[in-house]
Amino acid sequence: MNNPRQLRLWGLALICASLAACTTAPFAPSRICSTPQARPWSLLGEIRWPHDQLFAGTTVGGLSSIDYDAGSNLYYLVSDDRSTHGPARFYTARIEYDAGGLYRVTMQSAQPLLSPTGRPYPSGRQPGPGIATPDAEALRLLPGGQSLLWSSEGDFARGFGPQLLQSGTDGRWQREWPLPPGLRLPASKSEGPRSNFTLEGLALSQDGRTLWLAMEAALRQDGPLPAAGQAGGPVRITAYDMDTQQPVRQMAYLPDALPTGLWLQHRAINGISDVLADGPEHLLVLERSFAPPLRFGARIYRISTHADASSDTLGQTRLVPGSYRPADKELLLDLADAGLRSVDNLEGMSWGPRLPDGRRVLLLVSDNNFNPAEVTQFVALSEERDRCGAGL
Repeated sequence: MNNPRQLRLWGLALICASLAACTTAPFAPSRICSTPQARPWSLLGEIRWPHDQLFAGTTVGGLSSIDYDAGSNLYYLVSDDRSTHGPARFYTARIEYDAGGLYRVTMQSAQPLLSPTGRPYPSGRQPGPGIATPDAEALRLLPGGQSLLWSSEGDFARGFGPQLLQSGTDGRWQREWPLPPGLRLPASKSEGPRSNFTLEGLALSQDGRTLWLAMEAALRQDGPLPAAGQAGGPVRITAYDMDTQQPVRQMAYLPDALPTGLWLQHRAINGISDVLADGPEHLLVLERSFAPPLRFGARIYRISTHADASSDTLGQTRLVPGSYRPADKELLLDLADAGLRSVDNLEGMSWGPRLPDGRRVLLLVSDNNFNPAEVTQFVALSEERDRCGAGL
């Protein structure tokens, strides 16, 4: 998501404080439990890079997703750089952690994403005819480890809508997946997706048969963006059949309201920044909020993907109250309670290898918007075995 990028000037007064906090030292673990049903989480550690971190001749920034490939022990991270600071690209990295902490993130490669012409995508400053400048927001490695599926929020100013694209791990363009009509470039300003609030999250089901594609915010005809004390309109999360590459079902998800008392509330936002499969019939949903001058928040919810748990909204042109049943959401973690030095613009979420004792590890990454007042933030959390209040 690059809405905060448009607001970066509000945070320049905080540059010194943000950069002074940049470090690779792990933090001491802390325990978090947000609901009686949830297991407590421990913060394994946090690593922060400044906005001008360099690798392979590129500025490492705009990291909007993270995905783990067990076959190669590599993490894939896509940048939402619109070919401005370098070519549209993704990175591979190794991340080292154990029960004692998160120790290091080491970049391994930088791979340009190639357009259908076989060349790197042109910059928005010098666009190519008939080719959208991508705004990559989500990426998942497909089964088999040879292809990637990634989303672009679109190039609305030039008449290009959101895209769901498949590329090889060498970056070469392979195909474009179809979108439901309602998620495509809007025919009018009163309907369809809002610019910069489109395809934000991707998740593959545990069995590899279903892909979940999450919008960031509601379609215009479905409802407003979240406001102070008022939840936003329903956000659509679409299921694809992996064999046919066609949308087959859709859920509606209600994002949180913004807190009251914010400065410049009309510029504050909240929406889905990523989704991740959690077992055979659940998704984790990462909600990320922003309020000027530079205040980020993030919460992780759990929802059921079972067909009986919510309405199928795929065939509904407009969602009005009473015409659908949204997914129930369970708060697992508010990142404000995770013991982090601060919460940055968290946009990516992936499972990593389990710890030797079997505990799961959840990794998060932030998009620094190439903003001197922000950082690239890697966060590692471990899920504990005991319930809240029980001894470790």
